[in-house]
Amino acid sequence: MRVLTVSVGTVNTLRWNGRTMPSAIAKVPVAGPVEVGGSGLVGDRQADRKNHGGPDKAVLLYPGEHYRAWDHLPDDADRPAFGENLTLHGVLESDAVIGAVYLVGTAMLQVTQPRRPCYKLAAHHGIRDMAVRVQDTGRTGFYARVLRSGQVRGGDVVEAVSVPEHGITAADVHRVLNVERDDLPAARRLLATPGLLPESWAALLRRRLDGRLEDESRRLHGRAPRDTSGE
Repeated sequence: MRVLTVSVGTVNTLRWNGRTMPSAIAKVPVAGPVEVGGSGLVGDRQADRKNHGGPDKAVLLYPGEHYRAWDHLPDDADRPAFGENLTLHGVLESDAVIGAVYLVGTAMLQVTQPRRPCYKLAAHHGIRDMAVRVQDTGRTGFYARVLRSGQVRGGDVVEAVSVPEHGITAADVHRVLNVERDDLPAARRLLATPGLLPESWAALLRRRLDGRLEDESRRLHGRAPRDTSGE
């Protein structure tokens, strides 16, 4: 397991559905070591602090193995295409147990949650259903918090330090939260595992158990619920 690329980004603009919005999804690789602290990589920015960044989403990691599956990307892509800070080899979403701790360079990272794809992926790639593709394939990437500050660089070894016994992975959470949304027994299992989910996700699953299924139009398509234009 190793780091392929370390990347940071500044806030720029995206256009989507006739409007302009700020975004830092376009990351640029950094050649040397990068400092990692509690809020993420030094030099990295987030435009939407409500949905991106913060202690539990300080670092976005993406498996490099996925790139060969995205046939619209050039073979010689020299920068991350999914807004990730660390492009990895050897750690898939199905390997990343929630709460697992990894030593990456001299920093200590803890897996917190899968990335929930949103329409800004579509705007970034210029492909209207890109967020849906990412969601349906499970090639989402995952977030980590920083337990110990340090430095990371391309080529660093990724070493598993501890893995919780519950065995629930980022892929498992993604499947229940975003894909098989009617799997209520699995939702109960996630809710029964202490400290597994952020409170907003736990509340979402509790609403499903009460028979209330959320509308995903805003997150995936960038439009208000029940607006079916463009379908």
